[in-house]
Amino acid sequence: MTRSQLDLFGTDQPELFDENAAPIVYRADPDRIRRRIANMLAEVRAAHAMPWNVDDLENRAYLLKQMARFLPEDEAAQLAFEFEQEVERLKAA
Repeated sequence: MTRSQLDLFGTDQPELFDENAAPIVYRADPDRIRRRIANMLAEVRAAHAMPWNVDDLENRAYLLKQMARFLPEDEAAQLAFEFEQEVERLKAA
């Protein structure tokens, strides 16, 4: 064994679970979320008929609501409302 290799079964193995390590916190990028939601809205607005089956529609609505949680509450509510309006339009078509 060369000096540059770690002995994975010996005492020089790095600590994998450091109790003193700072927790990893995910911070969503609001601009990226806005772009993704805008793309979802553009797709549904461009459709002339429902482009998804019931399960896909439920999944997309759920995804939109989950992503919108990282935006200001009033903005999230407005985006969810716009999505629902478009879905209702397509259901009536």
